[in-house]
Amino acid sequence: MDGAIKKTWMPTVAGILGIVTGSIILSILFLFGIGPNIIEPVKAEAFNFDLSLLFMVMPAIIISSLDIIGGTFAIRRRRWRWALAGSISSAIGPTPLGIAAIVLLILSRNEFK
Repeated sequence: MDGAIKKTWMPTVAGILGIVTGSIILSILFLFGIGPNIIEPVKAEAFNFDLSLLFMVMPAIIISSLDIIGGTFAIRRRRWRWALAGSISSAIGPTPLGIAAIVLLILSRNEFK
């Protein structure tokens, strides 16, 4: 039992911060980017899908997905590099929560398998 690693709260909090940041990005993206461009044409019964919307939205979807995936890896304490990539991508987001997630993950690196 001497070689057992003590589990702290830091990876769990970092994972929660990553998941929250990814959810915030997806919510903002839908409310202001996707929603109005889909709902208004459907109401007017003239739905015309614009590919430029797809190219503008895809980077945000990828970043927020990486936030959520990295957050789940951090909570499970698996794959430290994926968890770190998720927290770095959450630092790109609109909130400063990603910076705190990066610091917490770096401090708790030895807890990951």
